[in-house]
Amino acid sequence: MSQFFSIHPENPQLRLIKQAAEIIRAGGIVVYPTDSCYALGCHIGDKAAMERIRRIRGIDDRHHLTLVCRDLSELASYARVDNQQFRLLKAATPGSYVFILEATRELPKRLQHPKRRTIGLRIPDHPVVNSLLAELGEPILSSTLLLPDDELPLTDAHEIRERLEHMVDLILDGGSCGIEPSTVVDLTGPTPVVTREGKGSLTPFGL
Repeated sequence: MSQFFSIHPENPQLRLIKQAAEIIRAGGIVVYPTDSCYALGCHIGDKAAMERIRRIRGIDDRHHLTLVCRDLSELASYARVDNQQFRLLKAATPGSYVFILEATRELPKRLQHPKRRTIGLRIPDHPVVNSLLAELGEPILSSTLLLPDDELPLTDAHEIRERLEHMVDLILDGGSCGIEPSTVVDLTGPTPVVTREGKGSLTPFGL
């Protein structure tokens, strides 16, 4: 049965953030609020937790999971970023975007798309996840909390608890954070390509 923490969405309690970080480090899956909608997250190095997220979502390894990062310097440790891409990223972050970029050689293959060798990366703008990232000192491997056969992501923490309390280890209830997922932008080609239009504005990309 999952734990359930009511956390302040603007001034998250440090003791709860520390407990959430420990659960992630120990191999747990955490549901947490973001600047678009709720997400599932686990430790970047935990293959078993990653596979649990895929089972909850009902997705295979061709579906990008996302590395949620603190800032651009952390993002650049996991993806190849040229000057043009950097300018676009700087204009759009932090925000409700996932960027598809070419993975670095150092990134484990299980975190990459099996055919394209790409990775999804995100720098969110939400106090809860920002505090959690600061406490962990490394990215969170994440996916939007959209369950199989659902048309929209879950946004009510109590409903999340009813449906997932035996599948996840912790739910961080930061109140409703919306049902619109992040905008996904593929930056691997000569021009940005929007593969999912969501909460993030297309203005920074001239689209």
